[in-house]
Amino acid sequence: MSAHSSERPPRFCQSLLEEGTPALSGFLVSCLGWLGIVIATSTNDWVVTCKYGLNACKKMDELGVKGPWAECVISTGVYHCMSLTQILDLPAYIQTTRALMITGSILGLPAVGMLLMSMPCISLGNESQSSKNKRSVLGGVLILIIGLCGMVSTVWFPIGAHHEHGLMSFSFSLYTGWVGTIFSFLGGSILTCCSLESSSSLSYQDNNRFYYSKQGGGNAPAAPSANHAKSAHAADKAVHSG
Repeated sequence: MSAHSSERPPRFCQSLLEEGTPALSGFLVSCLGWLGIVIATSTNDWVVTCKYGLNACKKMDELGVKGPWAECVISTGVYHCMSLTQILDLPAYIQTTRALMITGSILGLPAVGMLLMSMPCISLGNESQSSKNKRSVLGGVLILIIGLCGMVSTVWFPIGAHHEHGLMSFSFSLYTGWVGTIFSFLGGSILTCCSLESSSSLSYQDNNRFYYSKQGGGNAPAAPSANHAKSAHAADKAVHSG
């Protein structure tokens, strides 16, 4: 018993090698995407604004940095920031960016929780693989929604800032949001597609198993009929001999 179990790989390693590679890859990529969205949401270095040339703006101390939460002026390497607290007076692109980025950041919590519970190395009682696949699909869809929120925000915000102040260049937070958006779309697509494919394969196997079990059940009554014929033949032979 011990020799046989020592030759086989542990159940965790076996399931991870057979089923867990796409799920683990999608989970890690999704986590990186969500992290990029959270960083972009919590920082303000989205765009650098200036209505004139770079040198002119630096001389006049009008080189600005703007994000969803504050508007800053860079003067001799020092940031002078003013928080954007007048919610009703803010432009539509800022309010929309705030709402979408906050939504994406919050949705990441249940998405990561569902994906963790759908990993092959984690088992919740006697849970079937189909239940894990459904949870993984739902988590992947949430990750895709996070990517959609990030895409709309990181595209609309620089366009709105350009029309309002004169966009000069992109900054760190916007690049982070773009990377997070790409990773979210990639991770969500991997999880959703692989889970759906696995669910289809399990459904096909279950249908085949049901078909063959049904066929076997139909052939089972043949044995009593043969035994009954043999018994009748033996009885007739005994009567004739008697």
